[in-house]
Amino acid sequence: MTAERERSGREMKKRVGAILRQPELEAALEQALHLPLRQVVNPLCGQLATGDGPIKWRAVSVLGAVVARLAEEELEAARNVMRRLVWTLSDESGGIGWGAPEAMGEATARSEALADGFAHVLVAFIRQDGNYLEFEPLHPGILWGIGRLARARREHALDAAPHLPPYLESPDPAIRGTAAWAALALPTGATAAHLERLRGDPSVFPLYEGGVLADVRIGDLVARGLARLPPA
Repeated sequence: MTAERERSGREMKKRVGAILRQPELEAALEQALHLPLRQVVNPLCGQLATGDGPIKWRAVSVLGAVVARLAEEELEAARNVMRRLVWTLSDESGGIGWGAPEAMGEATARSEALADGFAHVLVAFIRQDGNYLEFEPLHPGILWGIGRLARARREHALDAAPHLPPYLESPDPAIRGTAAWAALALPTGATAAHLERLRGDPSVFPLYEGGVLADVRIGDLVARGLARLPPA
């Protein structure tokens, strides 16, 4: 039985790998959601730590969709996946939790039930008075997760807005740019002046949006985003 499970696990890993290499996100999502949801979670989680390239981001999108669909069918099972993602970011896990905040952001954006239970956990990762994560390489991913949530369920991400200014002043373009992307979805007086200062920022950072990973100039992103906001 153990050998059979191992063989089945290897086969599922290969199938998931092929799905993530699909050129179109919608095709990848459709194929993944037709597989046994519980069985695809582990292979997808394993792909979150594959750097910051297209496969990692495709895994973020697909895992978020899988967990959101699982929440419709077995809410507690989906909550357990979310708890697992949170645990990978803890010291007790012995790991780093690469990709976990992004996957949490995608899942909460797609599922109101998961947003109700875990949006505050995601926001707490950037709060000095919350469950702040000090490891700076994780900050772009946390900010991306908040920005993704804010674009789908703004009310669940509002508490993040007052905590974004330090990230908007970060010397790291990836942190600064992703914070700007999140802040543009949560317009508030707390971030307005910081965003204005970023209009001329020439730095470039990688941004995953709409299933596409591309290098984006911070100043261009901010200028376009501010132009779309309604007058104060």
